[in-house]
Amino acid sequence: MSNVINLKKAKQRRAEGKTLCTSGFHKWQLLAGRRFDVKQGRLVSTERCQRCGEERIKLT
Repeated sequence: MSNVINLKKAKQRRAEGKTLCTSGFHKWQLLAGRRFDVKQGRLVSTERCQRCGEERIKLT
């Protein structure tokens, strides 16, 4: 006998994090350490998305 696969659940598992990130809903995680930008006089934080790996720089 063969195993029956539910196609809806298989499709959800495959695109679990990708659909959120493409819509702009990233899951940002702060990377270790903060830097200081001398020219602007501000702290610079680097964040990385846990799902897709995109990075952004945030001035505080």
